[in-house]
Amino acid sequence: MTTAAAGSPRTYQVRTYGCQMNVHDSERISGLLEQAGYVRVAESDDNPDVVVFNTCAVRENADNRLYGNLGHLRPVKDRHPGMQIAVGGCLAQKDRGDIVRKAPWVDVVFGTHNIGSLPVLLERARHNTAAEVEILEALDVFPSTLPTRRESTYAGWVSISVGCNNTCTFCIVPALRGREKDRRPGDVLAEVRALVAEGVLEVTLLGQNVNSYGVEFGDRYAFGKLLRACGDIDGLERVRFTSPHPKDFTDDVIAAMAETPNVCHSLHMPLQSGSDDVLRAMRRSYRSERYLGIIDKVRAAMPDAAITTDIIVGFPGETEADFAQTLDVVRAARFSSAFTFQYSKRPGTPAATMPDQLPKQVVQERYERLVACVEEITWAENRKLVGETVEVLVAVGEGRKDERTGRLSGRARDGRLVHFAAGAAGQPGAAGTIRPGDIVHTTVTYAAPHHLNADGAPLAHRRTRAGDAAEAGRAPRTPGVSLGLPTVGPPAAQPAPTTGCAAH
Repeated sequence: MTTAAAGSPRTYQVRTYGCQMNVHDSERISGLLEQAGYVRVAESDDNPDVVVFNTCAVRENADNRLYGNLGHLRPVKDRHPGMQIAVGGCLAQKDRGDIVRKAPWVDVVFGTHNIGSLPVLLERARHNTAAEVEILEALDVFPSTLPTRRESTYAGWVSISVGCNNTCTFCIVPALRGREKDRRPGDVLAEVRALVAEGVLEVTLLGQNVNSYGVEFGDRYAFGKLLRACGDIDGLERVRFTSPHPKDFTDDVIAAMAETPNVCHSLHMPLQSGSDDVLRAMRRSYRSERYLGIIDKVRAAMPDAAITTDIIVGFPGETEADFAQTLDVVRAARFSSAFTFQYSKRPGTPAATMPDQLPKQVVQERYERLVACVEEITWAENRKLVGETVEVLVAVGEGRKDERTGRLSGRARDGRLVHFAAGAAGQPGAAGTIRPGDIVHTTVTYAAPHHLNADGAPLAHRRTRAGDAAEAGRAPRTPGVSLGLPTVGPPAAQPAPTTGCAAH
């Protein structure tokens, strides 16, 4: 078996693990490779010429998952001369040369700060028939200056910052992503406008801590101003953001959310723990009273707001009383959903060496109680919406049972997942006429802890430019927004295009 036939472009596949930041980075990886002449491998083809792993280092099993997948690929590569494997992302930034030592069949290792080097590193590894490892300690270019192949016709990520200045004791991200770097508001808005021009209806402003946006250029109110500026962009129907930090959350952001019509009344506000003692040990510089105070202000300004969160169970030293306080905050906050995690020791973080690490069985038992508490509340909150009309942005891949149940799925403006029935012939949204990216209004008929069902015919169906793009199979592509953080040093040389295989 050989690589791409003479005259055919080399194919690629990107496998992504981790957070929204990694998902967006993978869109950039795809954009870079396609700019360099590669084409995405067909889903039916399990032999791409290049496989890129974009890794996460947050969870304890991240290493095992990567090396297990690399092990599965080794015999595939042995049967596929010329195939290349690249590993990037947070785990690559952390493990560096260890990856090639443990898996010598890997061709390229690149970090979180030099995504743009990938095509050159692949070419260099092919030319030298040796692994290329390049890990930078600081950004060479701001990621948004790179070309991007968007995965959705209707929704897009837009980075407003990268890195984090916080020092949470459980988190390895600042060590791997670096200090916070902010984009100028004009650069962010230019990217948003470019996406809207492609038909995108919804953007999510993305940062490790969006509330500290503006720290680099000295404007602590920059994020609220950015939200309001998004409200002036014609054709932009929904604006979301993630993730904020309670310590930096200011009242002007709440006002901007409430007063800007296209900013969705949904808020993801990480709690981590309801115990002030645990928050102190986590080095989270807010306390439960401050957290609940923000929630109260949000609900006073936006009674319909859906608030989601992150919670860690079993942090070192957490007592039963500490855990009970977390349950108390969960009950008071009335979250619409929560991402719950068992504490995972990560080498290189202060928490990894703290005393009083909890036994696995204690953490598991508390975790199960937390999940039960969260689901009781989310189910009760969702039941309040039965009989209400919701606006749904139709999505792809949200409903795993859609084909079997005959439903379609999407997200309401508050972020809740809605599974809905398509109408019969002659009704709004008749079966077969609703596309991903279209807007449907429908009535909720049933609530579960994690989703809503709407089993009556849609009340209205609006075809959109995003739906047109989905129907045409056209994914948005945005060129690099060549503003923001300048390149450090001379630009990397790009190999000249060649005939035959795209050797990039």
